[in-house]
Amino acid sequence: MSKLSNSLKALISSPKARPSTIPAPARIESVYRRIQREAVSKNVGLPSWLALTTGATMTMNSPDSMSTLYKLASSSQPQSQAIATAELMREIGLKCISFNGVPRTINMLNAFRASLPSDVASSLSTTPTRAPTTENITSIRERGRQLWDSIYRPYETKLVDKLAEAHPDLPVHILNSEYGSLLSDPPRSTGSTVGRITTSIVAVACLRAQTGVGPQVTSHVFGLRKAAEDGTWKHDVESEEAVRWLASDEGNTWILEKVDEVVDTIGEGMGATFAPGTKNRESKL
Repeated sequence: MSKLSNSLKALISSPKARPSTIPAPARIESVYRRIQREAVSKNVGLPSWLALTTGATMTMNSPDSMSTLYKLASSSQPQSQAIATAELMREIGLKCISFNGVPRTINMLNAFRASLPSDVASSLSTTPTRAPTTENITSIRERGRQLWDSIYRPYETKLVDKLAEAHPDLPVHILNSEYGSLLSDPPRSTGSTVGRITTSIVAVACLRAQTGVGPQVTSHVFGLRKAAEDGTWKHDVESEEAVRWLASDEGNTWILEKVDEVVDTIGEGMGATFAPGTKNRESKL
């Protein structure tokens, strides 16, 4: 195989391409801790505030910050619970593929596992739960359509038709691969289940942290509210009081503002690293 020239290597690693991950800023632990404290004051459980912080941190491409978040979330937990917290965070991270893409998720999850205590890392499940088979392919498709309908009703069919106009395989991929295989929770006896309302929080967190996708943020804010309305949240590890609050104007505002805090802190005031926004452009003028 031919080698890359030094000039090509330099171009790939050019600072303007921002080729590397983002280090954890000194203030990020205090930001996470404040979010945790505010969540507890509203009776919001660990999965919900971890979905918010993990989704935003994954989008910002900061493995060191992810490690800091895990240490905070798992502090004072017995080993069994610390393992469960790591399982939850990497399951949330996997779902980020639907919003951030595969490459960033690969790098973040690899770094996350490497940062875990050895006894926790060695205890994580190694059994895949999403492999399609002739026996489960129908149920995967049904799960995907059920989740899609829950998030987008009463426009679920209209949106599928609109996607098909853009490309006939666009709704095929989104419904089956994203909503069916990834975003909906498969039946499992190993690993961690994220849950319906928590999945919507992941979506809102990732999309808000990206910038440039306001319509999708709006859709998933409504999707969060619809989870509270249609009862699909009831298998989640969250109280009804917390679900109703998260789905309210106050709860929605809190989620968005907390994501902004994570982005501002990791980005050190420069905004998103996924799709640089106004602050990034202005800084170069």
